Amino acid sequence: MKIGVISDTHIPNRTRLLPPALFKILADVDLILHAGDITDEDVLAELSAMAPVEAVAGNMDSYLLSTRLGRRKIINVGNFNIGLVHGDLGDGYDRAKTPQRALTAFRGQKMDCIIFGHSHVAYNKMVDDVLLFNPGSPTDPRRSTRPSCGLLTLGEKISGEIIYLP
Repeated sequence: MKIGVISDTHIPNRTRLLPPALFKILADVDLILHAGDITDEDVLAELSAMAPVEAVAGNMDSYLLSTRLGRRKIINVGNFNIGLVHGDLGDGYDRAKTPQRALTAFRGQKMDCIIFGHSHVAYNKMVDDVLLFNPGSPTDPRRSTRPSCGLLTLGEKISGEIIYLP
């Protein structure tokens, strides 16, 4: 199974549209996960035309969107538990601590992977037998050199790949 992972799209604040290269990357996925800072619900509708979408709200999303989506969730895919959170909860302004905040959001729960965003910096590391995965941003790289997204592959194990957009 392949899962497309994005975060921090910030549409229309950072750009008006999702990049065409993103649609090519997500064309064959079975599920899309968005880790927040969506800012326009039309993004979710657009992604839903490609595959089912699960999303959480980020710190830049409206109260209504936050209420509808929630700020964290656990998605069970096959034998895998995937945590989805934006990564700003707690001391949300120190972006160097974003991976640790994501891990803390699911403390005491058995996770195979935790997906987060907020920092706009791609991250793909195993920490205490949990894959911590931040796809970066496909529209607003800020602290990165290029826009990016991610793919998770679920087989016997779960693995992540960061893909940089042109």
